[in-house]
Amino acid sequence: METILAQLLPTLSAWWWPFVRVMAMMASAPVLGEAMVPVTIRVLVSLVLSVLMLPLTGGAASVDPFSLNGVVVTIEQAVIGGVLGLAFSFTTSVIMVLGFMVSSQIGFSMAVMNDPINGQSSDVVSALLTMLTIIVFFSIDGHLVIAGVIGASFKAWPLGAGYHPLLLQTVAWNVAWVFAAAMLLAVPIVFATIVVQIGFGFLNRVAPTLNLFSLGFSVITVFGLFMLAQVVRFIPGHYVRISGQVLDMIQTQMRVAHG
Repeated sequence: METILAQLLPTLSAWWWPFVRVMAMMASAPVLGEAMVPVTIRVLVSLVLSVLMLPLTGGAASVDPFSLNGVVVTIEQAVIGGVLGLAFSFTTSVIMVLGFMVSSQIGFSMAVMNDPINGQSSDVVSALLTMLTIIVFFSIDGHLVIAGVIGASFKAWPLGAGYHPLLLQTVAWNVAWVFAAAMLLAVPIVFATIVVQIGFGFLNRVAPTLNLFSLGFSVITVFGLFMLAQVVRFIPGHYVRISGQVLDMIQTQMRVAHG
């Protein structure tokens, strides 16, 4: 029995480090880290992936997880996994911000429904665009890409070797292009609704007796839905390009880590 325990404890110690990194990434990754995915599913997927990552974590068994060094290494793995998952979640955030901007422009901000993805209420346009994002995510094998990135991260940032502060700084600075990318998609709809509102403003000056408020609201909604139908066609390609930018950013940080 003592022989079995002596062989089991180093194995569990080596398995713990990839599990922490994978679990942290799963908690912040797009789709897989949403509220609609049960925690038990996330834990089971993390267990399977951490077992597969064991060959990439050589020398990890020498670190005692119950020591002060083990606590530091655990926090290090959680930070690396969480930052990588957060970088990928930016792609989904772009589509969600787009949905909120479109809803506020076409008058659908009051149309709220229960969002099973975030576990809270959200507008209809954001919910529909998020569902489209999920379909695109799995159609481009996003789950396999995330698994490949977490495996490559063990070579770029080995266990106990720390991570460069540039990783956190780069991910934080890339929050700005989330709003820029969402605005780029929302510009046609915003511009079209503004043109319609300006047109009704001129019409109100010509015929002030008409009730243009109720008529204008309906026209803006119909025109906004028409423009949204045109923009939706470009969302999958835009999502793929943004995901490519995230991968390029992560690969650049990995090359910097390799030195």
